[in-house]
Amino acid sequence: SNLSEDHCYLWFKHFKEILNGFSSRPKSLKVFVNPNSHKREAAHIYYDRVAPLFKLADISTDLTVTEYEGQALALLKECDLKSFNGVVCVGGDGTASEVAHGILLRAQIDAGRDSDDILEPAKAQIPLGIIPAGSTNTLAHTLNGVQHITTAALNIILGRLQPVDICSFSSPTKLLRFGFSAMFGFGSRTLAFAEKHRWMPSDPRKKFAVIKTLASLKPEDCELSFLPLMSSQQTSQENDQKERERLNSDNPDQWDRIQGHFLNVSITAIPCLCSMAPRGLAPHTRLNDGSIALIVVRNTSRPQFVKHLKRYASVQNQFKFPFVETYTVEAVKVQPRTRKDCVSEEDMESAEETYPWNIDGDLMEWTSEIIVRVHPALICLYGGNADMLDNPKG
Repeated sequence: SNLSEDHCYLWFKHFKEILNGFSSRPKSLKVFVNPNSHKREAAHIYYDRVAPLFKLADISTDLTVTEYEGQALALLKECDLKSFNGVVCVGGDGTASEVAHGILLRAQIDAGRDSDDILEPAKAQIPLGIIPAGSTNTLAHTLNGVQHITTAALNIILGRLQPVDICSFSSPTKLLRFGFSAMFGFGSRTLAFAEKHRWMPSDPRKKFAVIKTLASLKPEDCELSFLPLMSSQQTSQENDQKERERLNSDNPDQWDRIQGHFLNVSITAIPCLCSMAPRGLAPHTRLNDGSIALIVVRNTSRPQFVKHLKRYASVQNQFKFPFVETYTVEAVKVQPRTRKDCVSEEDMESAEETYPWNIDGDLMEWTSEIIVRVHPALICLYGGNADMLDNPKG
């Protein structure tokens, strides 16, 4: 047994020597655990599978087990993060998105910026690590190439950082939130239905919501405006001011417009890999290429739409349908169109309908136009190689 103990000690010592070679690895982490995530396994995952690894790596942690939705965001807006090398969240996509939003709001406060100044937000000053403990885990899967708890923890321990693009979602007057991806239409109405049935177990609830939303499938009547992505030659340093003016411009010559009835609109700054879409919801984009993938599904029959959805889980091209359009853009405006001419004056106030948005698995409801802008490399996340996906963008 002594020989076995000596052998383990030598391996442990060698492991510590290897770790010391990673100069950028974190020494102190602020950790948020969402105990209500998915099957309520997040606390068990952290205490049993992640915390021991952090301890072996001599990483000190300050742990908060959240008690309600929005607590991590509230704490991050008030917390002084200067004593930490990174922030880690244990939960699903909604938890990760909330923490990323909080980190970026904290960066605006520290930089003395107006949080509604979404044209040039300050970069996050501290990286984010994500331990997958949700139902879909799109962010963790995209970052690490696999949905694997130990891989995610080791990337944090080794300090492997990836600069990642993120989007701001705003009204014409104020910032609503930051997020990596969003859906409007089928994807958001499915989430809104699922949120009304929280009493159901997670997996059956998701399937039930998809079936019910498909059964009452209806398109959204809206106008989409977008700024096509400029080439790298056009976005050189001397043209930065012109680029800022372009993003803030309402000049109709700058924005392309399409309108009609759309079953779903996906807006994503990252590939969005998950078990249901192993190649990604937007397989031709990257974590940090400064672009948004805009995927528009026009109105079609229910069987054709289902066929399109099934393609995400296969090797076939999910975009090869006449009713699916894809664009690579820098900004998107989504303006739902209501038929006010058909509404009486006394009903006008109640006719202002709220529209659901699915932002990184979180439900957000808004009544009018939303503007989505990409902000290149605004935040760093712990993860693997950003270029490990197939089919690079041409």
